[in-house]
Amino acid sequence: MKRLLRSDVREKLAKLTDEEFQQKTEAIHHAFFQSRQWTESSVIALTISRKPEVPTRPIIERAWREGKTVCIPKCLPETKDMQFRRFKDDSELEVVYFGLQEPIIHKTDLIMPQDIDLILVPGVCFDRHGYRIGYGGGYYDRYLAGFHHETASLAFHCQMIERVPREEHDIPVNRIFTDKATWGCS
Repeated sequence: MKRLLRSDVREKLAKLTDEEFQQKTEAIHHAFFQSRQWTESSVIALTISRKPEVPTRPIIERAWREGKTVCIPKCLPETKDMQFRRFKDDSELEVVYFGLQEPIIHKTDLIMPQDIDLILVPGVCFDRHGYRIGYGGGYYDRYLAGFHHETASLAFHCQMIERVPREEHDIPVNRIFTDKATWGCS
C-alpha cells in the first residue's frame, strides 16, 4: 500500500512544470515564513532537499541571515539512528547513499534533541492529521519518539492524500504547510 502511494504521489510531482514548481514553492515558503513556528524558533532542523521535494535551501539561507541555528540530519545505518548536527557551510557536507547530502561528523557539532525548537520533517505524502509516508528508513519516526518540541512538514498540495496508512510507531507532525493551505494537526 505504501509503495503504491509513494509511486502515485511521485508521478503527480513529476507532472509539475518548472513554473508550477516555482510558484507553489514560493507559496509554501511564504506561509512558513509568516508562521509562529518560524518566528519563534531559533534552532531549526531540516534536510537538504532534492527535487521534487519542496526546496529547503532558501529556508537554510534565510535562517542564517536571521541568526538562527540550522542543523541537518546524519543517518547512522549501522544502528538505524539519526542525529542532527549544526550546519554552517557547504564544506561541512558529504554525499552519502542515494545522493543525499549529510554533515561530516568531525566537522560539525552534535545538536541534542532538547536544543532543537523545530524539526521540518520530510515525506512523500501526508494526510491532514499530520501522518506521513516517508522514504522508508524509519529514521524520523524513531527520532521523533523522543522529541517534544515543534514539528512541521512542507508539501505540495498534490502530496496530500485522504488518509495515510498508520502503524503504531508513526508520529504525526504538528503542522503541514502546502501551497493551498496550512493544517494544524493533532
